[in-house]
Amino acid sequence: MTENTDRYESLRLKNQLCYPLYLCSKEITRKYTEVLNELDLTYTQYIVMMYFWERRTSNVKEIGEMMMLDPSTLTPVLKKLESKGYIKRERSVKDERVLMVTLTENGEKLREKALIVPKIMKDCYGLSSEESDELCRLAVKLLSNVREYEKEKKK
Repeated sequence: MTENTDRYESLRLKNQLCYPLYLCSKEITRKYTEVLNELDLTYTQYIVMMYFWERRTSNVKEIGEMMMLDPSTLTPVLKKLESKGYIKRERSVKDERVLMVTLTENGEKLREKALIVPKIMKDCYGLSSEESDELCRLAVKLLSNVREYEKEKKK
C-alpha cells in the first residue's frame, strides 16, 4: 500500500518554524547560562536586571506584564535578586497592595560587569548588525501575531 507522502509534508521537521526556533532558543539560552555564570545570574535574572537598568523602579504587576512572567516565576526571581543586593522590594506608600521594586547601587554596579555579555553573545551569533536587527524585528512581529491570534480566538 503506497502512502501519499505529500499529504504529510507539513509534518516534516524541516517544514516547521517551531523547530529551528526551539533549537535556537535552547542553544542561545545554554550559551547565556555559560556567560552569566560569571555574574552569578540566571538568564531570567539577567533579563529582569536589564529591565531595571532601563526603568530603575517599577511595580511587580508592570514587571510581570512587560516580561511576560507570571507571579509564580517572577516572585522567586525578585527575592533572589533582592538577596543578592541588586534590587529592593517595598510596599508602595500610596497603596500598600502594590509592591514596588527599585534598583540598588549594587544593581547599578552589576550593569558595568554585564557590559561584556552582549559582546560575547554578538560574537557567538555571527550575524551582522542588519541581520540581527531583522531577526529581532521578525521575532517581535511573530510574538505580536501569536498574541493577537490568541486574543481573537478568545472572542
